[in-house]
Order: sequence, then structure tokens, then C-alpha cells
Amino acid sequence: MTRRALVVVALALCAACGSTSARIPLQRAAGTLPPTTTTAPTTTTTPPPPPTTVSLPPANAVMSPRGHPLPVDGQNAQGWLVETPCGKTTTLSAGTPIATPTVVLDPGHGGGETGAIGPNHLREAVVNLAVSQVTKATLEANGVTVVMTRGDDTRVVLTTRSALVRKLHPTAMVSIHHNSTPDGPRNDPGTEIYYQARSPESKRLSGLIYEEVVRALSRYQIPWVGLVDAGAKYRLNSQGGDYYHMLRETAGTPSVIAELAYISDPPEADLLARPEVQRVEGEAVARGILRYLRTQDPGSGYVTPLPRPSSDNGGGGENCVDPPL
Repeated sequence: MTRRALVVVALALCAACGSTSARIPLQRAAGTLPPTTTTAPTTTTTPPPPPTTVSLPPANAVMSPRGHPLPVDGQNAQGWLVETPCGKTTTLSAGTPIATPTVVLDPGHGGGETGAIGPNHLREAVVNLAVSQVTKATLEANGVTVVMTRGDDTRVVLTTRSALVRKLHPTAMVSIHHNSTPDGPRNDPGTEIYYQARSPESKRLSGLIYEEVVRALSRYQIPWVGLVDAGAKYRLNSQGGDYYHMLRETAGTPSVIAELAYISDPPEADLLARPEVQRVEGEAVARGILRYLRTQDPGSGYVTPLPRPSSDNGGGGENCVDPPL
């Protein structure tokens, strides 16, 4: 066979091989080979860790890590069940138990609840706190233990304030305020100290604070204002109980509300803006409390109150936002 003939035969054989190999993928596609099977990977779910149990001592009230005194209503595995400044319930896992003090001071209002505002734009809440801090320092310098319902310009609702007093059960509670809306001019300060109508000890406390505050403020020769029945007195609600929440809901602890001066009166507002006058007021309140604790003095300035229309005193939780605890 010639070389040319050999080449032709070789080409023919290659063509035949190509046609055979081309049919193999078609046979696989048609399913002549067994299908490939895969096994899904096995997954393992790790259970969540058990909740952490916090071991805390029993307490009636605690100071939160951010310095807010809070009433304690109970305890669970995560911590104390406390009432927040806005009157809600939450769990606090850290803090310091508060021992029962001799005196609870309650600086009225705070935060967005400004209280009365003077013509000089002075906020009552700010003055109440400043005077309360002087009272606290003076009492502590005389060996009296004190807890304040708020230590900064934070809003604290009335239910949390009164719950703190009930939980701590001090010897006395004084709520410090400054007044507005007088009846007219007076020759002396229009100081008003409200006491619990059914508590002789609350009445005595009010008369002692009244004596000290009026004596201290009378050194300033300004045109004073006030109510015609200013003095140490009670005020009743329509059911015959104490009108003010901080007196009604702290029954069992001799409590008073001290309206020291009129922040709505321009001359008095100018006085109250002066730190030395705030100090004079705070020291006067402290002297009245010390006399209550250490003497049997009866106090004075007691008056029979005139009927007054009811009004919304505020202090609720509407639009209240709790601070970080």
C-alpha cells in the first residue's frame, strides 16, 4: 500500500473515533449513568446560656450608680425591682442600699417640671434644690443623716418621692418649695408651712420651721407679698384628708411642705437669685428641723386656713422620660 493510501485510512479511522466520543455525553445526559447524590451537612444548635443570677442584699431603697435614690419594691434573680424617677418599674442590678436617715428632704419639682418661674426667669426647681442642699449640709454638720429625693435637676414624680419616704420611714420629711399667686402685699414674709392635719408632730415641725424662716427673711427690708392666711396651717381635700400628695401619702412620718417665699414677686425673686439668700433660707429650715429633733419647743405661727379652690398641683408622670440610672 502506498504512503498516500495509508494516510487516507488513518484519517478515516480518526473520523470514526470522533463520532463515537461525541455520543458519550449524550448518553450521560439521557440518564444512562447513575445520578450523583449529595448529603446535606449536619448542623448543631448551641442552647443559650442560662440567665445570670445577681446576688444583692435586701434593701428598702437604693442609690443607683448614677446617683438617683430609688424605692425598692422587691427582688428577682437579676436584681432589685425599683421605682424609677418617672414612676415606672425596672430591674436594677447594681447600686448601694440606703440606710434609714433621720430626715428626708424633698426639693420640689425638677427637670422639665420647673415649678413657678420668677419675672427674672428664675426657675423654682433650681432654687428649691439649692436651698435643700444648704439644709442638708447644715444638718449633716450637726450629726443628722439626710437623704434627698433628688440630688440634681431631674424630674421625679410624686409617687416615687412619697414611696421613698414610706420605704425609708425617717423621723421627719420636709418638702421645700417657693410660692406664687399671692393675695396681696404684707408687712412680713408670706411664708407658708403646711402640716398633716391629723399629726401633732407634723404641726409642731411646721411651727418651728415657720419661726426660723420668717425670722431669717425679715432682715430684708423689701415689700413682701403673701396670702391673708399665711402661716403654719393644714389644707384638706374634698374627702377630709390632706390635700397635698406629699403629706397625704407619707402618713406615719411627720411631714411638712415649706413654701418659703414668693418667687413670682419681683423683689422676692431678686432676693432668691442671690446665693447668700438661698443659704439663709436653707440654714433657717435646718434650724427648725434641729429644734424639732432636739427640743420640745411648740412652734408658732399657726393659723386657721381659709377655703381655697382645688387646682392641679402637677407632679404626675405625663411626658416624663427617665434618666440613665
